[in-house]
Amino acid sequence: MIRPRPIQTDLVLPAHEVLYRALRTRIMHGEMEPGESLTLRGIAAAHGVSMTPAREAVRRLVAEGALKMTQSGRVSTPELSNERIEELASLRALLEPELAARALPRAHAALIERMSAINATVDQMIVKADSTGYVRTNLEFHRLLYLRAQAPAMLALTETVWLQAGPTMRALYQRLRRRQGSEHHRTILACLRAGDEPGLRLAVRADVTNGLRMLLA
Repeated sequence: MIRPRPIQTDLVLPAHEVLYRALRTRIMHGEMEPGESLTLRGIAAAHGVSMTPAREAVRRLVAEGALKMTQSGRVSTPELSNERIEELASLRALLEPELAARALPRAHAALIERMSAINATVDQMIVKADSTGYVRTNLEFHRLLYLRAQAPAMLALTETVWLQAGPTMRALYQRLRRRQGSEHHRTILACLRAGDEPGLRLAVRADVTNGLRMLLA
């Protein structure tokens, strides 16, 4: 388990918002294991805040499906069932090819080169067997492109799916112990350079569903 460092409360944002964002990022990037138990007191102490912002941050994450809370107040990251994994994979297959297609007309050369540099970092994370680093940089690769779609509601839905799948994706890549980069990422970059929308949709769909569906095999 990665131990968080105490966070500094932003001069503008309230403590619960700063904590919410910090926890959300950790969960989305797979810095927590599936089924990892948490306590409000432990969260508050680890991040240097009182119980009230910890409670509010957890409440919001439970509402987003990033955490679950039992009637007794036990908090944990979710352990996804096969049905839930299939549902999240299907959502990614619907949302992300559309985001990529909408981004394509605005995918200038500098953006593609930036994505290529991020993909080189993704490959480095694979070589180092850094599963958390892999999840983080893989999402960065996709998010950089999707921001160009200028579809904030669709991107927000996509990030909620990433959030719910974060711990499971980290566990998957730990188990697979991959040593090669993503062929799908290279195809995505080639389609962006060529302005190939149908190819881009297919490459994104294959990339975003491949990982989650490996868990069903």
